Amino acid sequence: METPYQNIYKVLKLNRFIVLSVVICSFLTSTLALWTAFSTSRKALNSAFAINTDGSIIPLTLVTQKENFRVEALAHLELFHSYFYDIDASNYEKNLEKALWLGNSSVDNLYRQKKADGVYNRLLQYSLVQEVLEIDSKLEEQEDVYYFRAKVIFELNRGSIIDTYELISTGKLLPVDRHFPNNPHGLLITDYFENSLRKLAE
Repeated sequence: METPYQNIYKVLKLNRFIVLSVVICSFLTSTLALWTAFSTSRKALNSAFAINTDGSIIPLTLVTQKENFRVEALAHLELFHSYFYDIDASNYEKNLEKALWLGNSSVDNLYRQKKADGVYNRLLQYSLVQEVLEIDSKLEEQEDVYYFRAKVIFELNRGSIIDTYELISTGKLLPVDRHFPNNPHGLLITDYFENSLRKLAE
């Protein structure tokens, strides 16, 4: 008895259909798995869990970042102004490097302008000490844009002479990734500008 052979073209079509089906199913399954993992991780970042007395899990909704925004923004501004203006001949390079991580190109441009004007050379040449005494920052939100106005009081110690100055600066705060290098608050200062600098009377 002879074994009946199938048409080779029918076998190839069937094989092609099976392969395409497996590839498409694998792609859809992988896509669904990735989306589920991403969605779960996003939810986990904004929630925590506690165990009830009977062993059941209670989801706890964390305080949203917006509710903490004011505290973090003020801390960010204080950190930046401390790094940028509380400097002397021994620490100015390290402090300014840290300050530049907290702002965008507007801060870098101001730093370059001060450097070109010889501010930091005079700091080294005359062993000046610039010490921040007070930082008072105000925040204002307009259409999801956060504006700030900061008043910085600092002393400039020239040895026998100590002068006190008041600096007014303005700019915006931009939320960024909290794991952005050397930026603990997840904020970036943009459009930074020194509005005024005046010497305070003794």
